[in-house]
Amino acid sequence: MTTILFGMLGFTVTIVVLTALLLTTLASAEFGDLEVLPMTAAIAAAVLAMAAGLLAARPWLRMGGATFTSLFQGSIRFNTYIGLAAASGALGAAGLAAAAVAVALLVPLGNLLSVAALAWHAASARPRPAEVLRQLALNPLILASALGIAINIGGLELPPVLDPLLTVLGRGALPLGLLAVGAGLDFAAARLGGRPLALACLLKLAILPALTALGCWIFGVAGVAAAVAVLFNGLPTAPSAYILARQMGGEAKLMASIITAQVALSAITLPVILILMT
Repeated sequence: MTTILFGMLGFTVTIVVLTALLLTTLASAEFGDLEVLPMTAAIAAAVLAMAAGLLAARPWLRMGGATFTSLFQGSIRFNTYIGLAAASGALGAAGLAAAAVAVALLVPLGNLLSVAALAWHAASARPRPAEVLRQLALNPLILASALGIAINIGGLELPPVLDPLLTVLGRGALPLGLLAVGAGLDFAAARLGGRPLALACLLKLAILPALTALGCWIFGVAGVAAAVAVLFNGLPTAPSAYILARQMGGEAKLMASIITAQVALSAITLPVILILMT
């Protein structure tokens, strides 16, 4: 578990540069050729379908509440750093812009669903809705995304001094984020997951991207937007899921196993997704 916590320290450091990257990317992005609304609809529909399916199947899964919440988080949350790096490297500036929009949608959606699942199935004391909303409202990734989109829609520009500073900071986000991903892996824990681990990997790396591809077909999403939608819903789970599991009574050891196994397997599944979608 020390490895995961060390990795989280790295993610805390990189959050500043990632915030700068999201803000500058969304503020200057050209969304004219991107199907933003259909893309976000396809992403959200797939995540909500997965969440609903897991909750409906809960009585037949035969696992405790804490175990179920780790499976739940491992099936719907995503690793921002890997997603932005993959979208930028494979799809260029348009891919990065679409990925930033996906982050703006999935960060609050994933957090809300995860907190609700933990509160209902694992936590001894349920958090107050106002506290959950306050934490989401103060999330730097959500704030940066909202501000960047507002600047873009309003036809505004970042101040001349601030723009180059944030641009320089943002350039360090992807390499630092990937370094933190590697630092947070715990391969010893990955051997202990059993059936919940295997199910989480199947659902997150195969079933959820397939549902998203179906959503893209239903909503008429194609090109870069479709590739990013399927890519983001096929990403490994967010490392912050481990911290949330520890805070709210989830099975943290299983969560560490899921995070590590999914990151390792995504080295195979993500290239397959990109090949099929581009």
